[in-house]
Amino acid sequence: MTVVPNLHDAVAVMAGSSSGIGREAACQLAEAGCRRLVVNGRNAARCAEAVAEVRRRAPGAEAHAIVADTSDAQAAERLMAETRARFGRIDILVNAASGGWLTPRPFERIPMDKVMEPIQIHFLTALHCCAAAYPIMQAQKGGVIINFSADAAKVATPGETVHGAVQAAVLMFSRTLAIEGARHGIRVNCVTPSITKDTISYDRMMADEFSRKLFVKAEGRARLGVAAARNIAPLVVFLASPQASHLTGQAISVNGGISAA
Repeated sequence: MTVVPNLHDAVAVMAGSSSGIGREAACQLAEAGCRRLVVNGRNAARCAEAVAEVRRRAPGAEAHAIVADTSDAQAAERLMAETRARFGRIDILVNAASGGWLTPRPFERIPMDKVMEPIQIHFLTALHCCAAAYPIMQAQKGGVIINFSADAAKVATPGETVHGAVQAAVLMFSRTLAIEGARHGIRVNCVTPSITKDTISYDRMMADEFSRKLFVKAEGRARLGVAAARNIAPLVVFLASPQASHLTGQAISVNGGISAA
């Protein structure tokens, strides 16, 4: 069975990496030796800024931006096709897309005409990118997929009925794909953050009265400190590396002790 090459020889696609955890993970992967990578997002200016940061922090990195909304299946296929055309292979896929309107709120206050947005941004982005990259990794007889879910997929949290359900879909999809992918040398794991400082999502949550009350209470349980993007990105680097060669189908939290999920 072919194994994923060392990071120095690998090609990474960082879907949803124009900001937040995805952007920091792209930088830390490049710093760890993965010098051929694609930054992706929906905003061209943010993608350009992310590429510039990767190149600044990892001089010599071949970082390129491909702007695409991966909630659209054809856009995800284009992202993978353009990456393979440029670099010849895809060894690592990180799905870190986030965003959308939804902040924690009681179920009766969730507008039903809005629930497709978190499904598209959080679940369909991972689904479409995996569907486009998986055949490439099968042909290579190896690859690593790292999807982002959330602690809300593991712990029932007031105000997160829809969010938790969507993230649980990402988690179970990842676990099942890990079982299927093992025969092809493909590892699939989930990173499940909770509250994460220094992100757009954190600022949005803290601007909402209901979610701010929940988050302040949760932050009080983070005895090791509330995680920031820089604290979560090292897990992505580890999961992508050969050091995690026997780790698949797992959902790992970095939350400072907010929960033991």
